[in-house]
Order: sequence, then C-alpha cells, then structure tokens
Amino acid sequence: MASDVQGGGGRHTRDTKILHAKVRAYPLRILAWHEMFNDVVGDIPVTLAYCTLCGAGILFETKVDGQDRPFIFGSSGFLYRSNKLMFDRSTDSLWNQFTGEPVSGPLADDGIKLNILPVTLTSWGDWRARHPRGRVLSPDTGFERDYSSGADYRDYFASPDLMVPAATGPESGLGPKDEVFGIRTFAAAKAWPLSVFADGAVINDTLNGRNIVLVGDDENGGVRAYERGEARFDKGRDPMHLTGPGGDWEIGEDALTGPDGTALPRLPGHVSYWFAWNSFLGVRSEIYVPQSAN
Repeated sequence: MASDVQGGGGRHTRDTKILHAKVRAYPLRILAWHEMFNDVVGDIPVTLAYCTLCGAGILFETKVDGQDRPFIFGSSGFLYRSNKLMFDRSTDSLWNQFTGEPVSGPLADDGIKLNILPVTLTSWGDWRARHPRGRVLSPDTGFERDYSSGADYRDYFASPDLMVPAATGPESGLGPKDEVFGIRTFAAAKAWPLSVFADGAVINDTLNGRNIVLVGDDENGGVRAYERGEARFDKGRDPMHLTGPGGDWEIGEDALTGPDGTALPRLPGHVSYWFAWNSFLGVRSEIYVPQSAN
C-alpha cells in the first residue's frame, strides 16, 4: 500500500506501501482527502485508516474471527483526542483509528480488535525502484479534488502546532508532532523517534525480551522491523540489503532473507506523531533511548 504527503521543514513527498502476494501503492495526496481505503491485497482484505491530524496511516486486516465477512470502513468525521473515528458499514459502530477497536455502537462491548499489518512510508522513487510492476491508486477517483502534492493539510503539516487540542500523556522530551515509528506486538509497545534512523541507521534492539532489528531513514519515514533471533545486523552494501550472519541479507516486505534462504519475519508497525502515540499508548509503551553502540 502506498501514500504520499508533502509537509514543511524540508520534508519530501512520501509514499506508503505494503506487500503480501501483490504490491500496491496508495498516494497520501489522495488519502489526505479521503482518509481511508478498503482493498484486498493478495487474498487479504485490508483497510488503511489515515488520520491526517495524528500523522498515522495504520493498515488493518479486516477479517476478524467470529465475523461472517470482512469489515468495510468509512471515515465518520468525528474526532477523539485529535484522532479520527472510523465506522464499519455493517453495524455503523464507531472505531478508534489508532487502536483498531470499536468504541461506540453494537460492537463496542464485543472485545473485537483489528490485526495491524506492516506498512512503510517511502519516496515514490524508492517504491518504484523496488517494485517496478507494482500497482498505484489512480487519482481518477470519481471525485473532484486537487490531488497535487500537499494540496490538502499543507499548513497543518508545516506547523509544529496541533489543529485540535489533545492530551499528550506522560512527558518524554519529544515535541507533539515529532514523528515516531511504533510497534505493538509480543504483548508490548515501543516507539522509536524517526530522528534515530538518520542516514539509514540500523538498530538492533529488543521488545519485551524478543530481539528485533529496525532499518529506515528519517528523511522519508520508511522504517521496516523484523524479528532477528540471535543475529545482529549492520548497514548493507545498498538500501535494499543488510550485512548479517553469512553476508548480505535482502530487505523484503514480508521478511529479511539471508544468503542461505533463512527468512526472519517482518513485524507490523507504523509512523505517527508523538502526541498520538503517547496519548493512546504512553503509559504502557517504551520509548527507544539511543545507546553508544547498537
């Protein structure tokens, strides 16, 4: 899946993508207007809930155990803590976009929670280089909108201020609109400021006792995370590889693959503004503190 956004402060046009059996790109310049898409990627039904105010495009699997069919979502127009609420078209229940849980309506007390899938912000050039045959959402949507880069929410993305006041949770030293990459898995949550990925930094880290590796860049926001077992990794010969046990490892959308075919699974994660992550997950989330060596 992909998306592109242009903000201020030297930030470049960006795209988001996901791969299962197929590759799709969904431009943020389109999502900024419509805020959601429903699709089937490979054979997996998905929805991307894009909240412009909290800078988060979160990809959810919409097939839920116990439900006869996948959910189809729309944007309700309502906000909670400066975060959009989406609704499902089968019950009209309202769902929290950040947590993937219904909060009002017939499903509110059913204990349902959508599964989060991996998603990556990247430049159009990088996405096209990796996936020259990938499919891209057309701006011919049937709606009359200005889909040029940055046409919608330009001032908001360029400003350090929030549009709607929101509690930000515990103090952290980060600004409300500093961007972080967050993971929620292994019964834990952790956030890494995008600034720690300067120059394509590779970070060997842990989450709730599990070893993981993250690779990305702070310029485009593209971060990918994998479970690494006992292996440790460093920068590779190019942006599509890491150096690890045995030599070159290929950075893929589903896995990090070694020279002997060993595949380390990718972990779900996404970028958001710090205020949103901290507001909804701050009490139970770690934040990465750079060490002298990773």
